[in-house]
Amino acid sequence: MATPVGEGGVGIVRVSGTHAFPVASSILRLRSGKPLEQIKPYQLYLGQFIWNPRETRGNLGRDIPSVLDEVLVVTMRAPRSYTGEDVVEVHAHGGPVIVNGICEALTQAGARLAEPGEFTKRSFLNGRMDLTQAEGVLDTIRANSLQSLRMAQEHLQGRLSMVIQHQRDRLVKLVAHLEAGMDFVDDEIQFIEQTELKYTIQEVLREILQLLDSAEEGRMIREGIRTVIIGRPNVGKSSLLNGILGTNRAIVSHIPGTTRDVLEEAIMVEGVMIRLFDTAGLRETTDELENEGMIRAAQAIEEADVLIMAFDRSSALNEKDLFFIEKFYEKPSVMVLNKIDLPAKFSQKELQDIVSQIEKNSENSPVGEKRYVEVSALSGEGLDMLKKAIKSLAVGGHYEAGDSVLVSRLRHKMLLHNAGEALKNALMAIDDGLSAECVALELRMALNSLGEIVGAITNEEILDKIFQEFCIGK
Repeated sequence: MATPVGEGGVGIVRVSGTHAFPVASSILRLRSGKPLEQIKPYQLYLGQFIWNPRETRGNLGRDIPSVLDEVLVVTMRAPRSYTGEDVVEVHAHGGPVIVNGICEALTQAGARLAEPGEFTKRSFLNGRMDLTQAEGVLDTIRANSLQSLRMAQEHLQGRLSMVIQHQRDRLVKLVAHLEAGMDFVDDEIQFIEQTELKYTIQEVLREILQLLDSAEEGRMIREGIRTVIIGRPNVGKSSLLNGILGTNRAIVSHIPGTTRDVLEEAIMVEGVMIRLFDTAGLRETTDELENEGMIRAAQAIEEADVLIMAFDRSSALNEKDLFFIEKFYEKPSVMVLNKIDLPAKFSQKELQDIVSQIEKNSENSPVGEKRYVEVSALSGEGLDMLKKAIKSLAVGGHYEAGDSVLVSRLRHKMLLHNAGEALKNALMAIDDGLSAECVALELRMALNSLGEIVGAITNEEILDKIFQEFCIGK
């Protein structure tokens, strides 16, 4: 089935393979009376789904197929189809009885149900797309925001593949020159100058590191920015969540410890999904449930891309506020001065000075970037600035489809890392005066890693892992 299970206006069943036409012909009758093999491909034809379920046939004691639905039929000839094979699509009314009946009739005629992602897998195996494009299909289906859809479409259209393939081609030439030189090592003939060899490797490495640098931003665009609201009790964390969402999602109370569990919601900001997590306030308590909530809060903070660190501007900063600044200064954070509708007890400048001093005392530890926003969760003032600050802190706001290629999957990131390490080793081998065989060996390792990204080098286990993520029918 190419459409979701359940009721709908149209239900589409797709048959692909060498025997697609004879199998589909056994359950379809076109209004024109023409056989499926003789109609023009890529055009819709009116027809009927005719079938007699075996159990009904047995009960009635006769073998006369009956019309179960009026359908539209379109055919596609290999290799000009999604899978690269002969394909017949049946567009029926979208009721589960009809769609399931068509599937059952087709299996009785000799077809079998597709495995998850099998159509895309066949497309890959038949050379219709490479592995990054296949992953782009899945990311397109699962896109959760406009930006993630744009990024998925770029991968589907082969932009990432082109970048990877270009670097592979450069490395293939280097390996060819090195291996050709090995055949004439006694004659001291070199097919490539060492300066050119080093320059090209450095250029390829630079491109790979640039792609690697985009991996975190790509992941956040693809999955959404994990944003966790933290702060001492009663600074208005749940009110901030409600204000950002524009609804009363979290219970708000002046009683400390009201929030016990981690609440998750999502919003869209300028085409990017922001996943908001409201957490229990961290404090000492003997309450078992509240303790469990704080354990979950700690885990959410650990996994966060961005923190919203909330402060109550209407009361003086205290040691509990300082605890959050000192403990989480490494995380990129939006420092939110809440309750600006009340008289201020400290200013943004004072908070900035405290944060700067703590960061100076952190010696050589990495310090997360900070933004400062003043808001009133009660009136809504400043909340739009807060949303934009979260987005700009995480993805910078400079990604535009067509301008650059981002890496978004952990698989790509790991393989790019491996390729980069191999190229660094190749450069060290050259500097150390090692043989051409050693340099060529490292270049081949880099080639293999890049080849795995696009699927030029792969195995059944990797393919199964990738395509099992797909839905049945795609």
